[in-house]
Amino acid sequence: MTRAEPGRGHFITLEGPEGSGKTTAARHLAEWLRSRGRDVVLTHEPGGTPLGEEMRRIVLHARGMSEDLDPRADALLFAAGRAQHVARVIRPALERGEWVVCARYIDSSLAYQGGGYGNDMAELRRLQEFATGGLRPDLTLLLDVPVEVGLERTRRRAEWNRFEDTEQVTFFEQVRAAYLRLAAEEPDRFRVIDGSGSVEDADAAIRELVEPLLTQV
Repeated sequence: MTRAEPGRGHFITLEGPEGSGKTTAARHLAEWLRSRGRDVVLTHEPGGTPLGEEMRRIVLHARGMSEDLDPRADALLFAAGRAQHVARVIRPALERGEWVVCARYIDSSLAYQGGGYGNDMAELRRLQEFATGGLRPDLTLLLDVPVEVGLERTRRRAEWNRFEDTEQVTFFEQVRAAYLRLAAEEPDRFRVIDGSGSVEDADAAIRELVEPLLTQV
């Protein structure tokens, strides 16, 4: 776990494959931090800004468009939304001393566009560095679930997204494996949480991991 710069807020990201529960966990974490007296910005990717939300519609929900994206175009669209998100939401909040809790960030691009779709990982890392200006999370919580568990959960969604048409187990296994490799490469930043159990169990594990940050100035 890295230490935030003095006077800067804390930046926590939640990652995981489809159906891992990261969106719910992010919301619960933000609520808990607020109950502990912290000012919190809860956000997500793709999205978080008007531009980001339009990118989200294109890359996830636009039938006939999102499922036909070239892998490089896909990576560039995500990076464009992220650049705006960092510039207009994340970095200003951190500079105000607030906490930022974000569901998905750079590791999603590395896992999906790299591990899943086969873009060159070194090129993707350079693209993320450019898009974010080098802004890294202080802590990344990876909710890990077996592929079959995640896919079963996603089938309950009300809104279609392109991954419902990509129910190839191999693809999602590659994404999961990429996430676990990323976590192994950066053990100081990542913490892996079993996301296959109850929401309450995941919340408890997350709070235990985040608690030490509350004592940092």
